[in-house]
Amino acid sequence: MRMHYIIRGIAGTFVLASLALGYLHSPWWHLFTAFVGLNLLQSSLTKWCLMEQILEKLGVAERDASPATQAVAR
Repeated sequence: MRMHYIIRGIAGTFVLASLALGYLHSPWWHLFTAFVGLNLLQSSLTKWCLMEQILEKLGVAERDASPATQAVAR
């Protein structure tokens, strides 16, 4: 799986979880939603993403598993 799909999934999960917590527990959780949004904006401008570095340290490699790309690489 490509790393950017994993990062999008994590960001989406964080946003939905913080919105649910903000609705069910405390509106202060919406600040976490804002943090995720600011991090996404920052990473689009600077091309640097902390979650990408964390995933790399955990051993998630950027790779494309599509057969067309593998055929070109050979």
